[in-house]
Amino acid sequence: MKGILKFLNIRKGDTVVVKSGKDKGNKGKVIKTIPGAGKIVVEGINMVSKAMRPTQQMPQGKIARREAPILASKVMVLCPNCHQPTRIAHRLIEGDKSVRACKVCSETIDKA
Repeated sequence: MKGILKFLNIRKGDTVVVKSGKDKGNKGKVIKTIPGAGKIVVEGINMVSKAMRPTQQMPQGKIARREAPILASKVMVLCPNCHQPTRIAHRLIEGDKSVRACKVCSETIDKA
C-alpha cells in the first residue's frame, strides 16, 4: 500500500530540527512515532487548538493546546555528538548488531 512505512529512522527521545513548514528551524524532542503513517509527534512543534467538551469535572469546557503529528520527512535528527542536523546511516557493530550513525561526524547515535 502506498504511504505505509515499515520503520522510521527517527525514534522516541531523539532531538530533531524542523526543515520546513510553520515551525521551520525549531528544535524539539520526539514524544511519539507513528510509522504506519510516516509521522511523528514532537514536543512544542505543530501546536493546534482542541476544543474540550464540558464535563462534570470541568463544567465550562476549555480550549486546549496540544501537539499534532508532523511528517517525519520534514525533520532531521540532531546529532548528539556534533550538534548538527544529519541524515541517518546504519552501521554494523559486533558482527550483527545494527546501530544508527551520523552522516556528518560518523559517530553512533544509538547507545550500544
